[in-house]
Amino acid sequence: MHIVMVEPEIPGNTGNISRLCAANHITLHLVKPLGFSLEDKYLKRAGLDYWELLDLEVHENFAQLQEKYKANRYFYLTTKSDKCYADIRFRPDDMLVFGKETKGLPESLLKANRENCFRIPMIDEARSLNLSNAVAVVSYEALRQLDFPDLAKGGTGIEHLC
Repeated sequence: MHIVMVEPEIPGNTGNISRLCAANHITLHLVKPLGFSLEDKYLKRAGLDYWELLDLEVHENFAQLQEKYKANRYFYLTTKSDKCYADIRFRPDDMLVFGKETKGLPESLLKANRENCFRIPMIDEARSLNLSNAVAVVSYEALRQLDFPDLAKGGTGIEHLC
């Protein structure tokens, strides 16, 4: 599975998403321009010691990403859609595309991909969820549908607690 962040702005969000992707064997794609340096201390802190587990690709623009992954299906997460993300029947190589924190995805991208735009349901008065929370919600639904591929489903056991 792939998480795509188009022009992310907040290093802490990207760090949290990086940790989520690393822990779940999800490839993270960052599409420039980035609102921070990949050496940012807040980015590194939020990702903790998971950086060596992360499959990260950085792309100069969205067209470059699409050219490299032209066979994949793309789903665009936006508050502007009336379709629910839980209605997607996910496949292992799907691209889940999220926009920047302040503006979301570009309108031109949404208009060109209207049929593949989905939202996370919430009350009308709420503008949006935090980006890292939104990525977690959608990615875990996709992983659930795929029966959590290659992920450990059990811990060390409660019976071993002191």
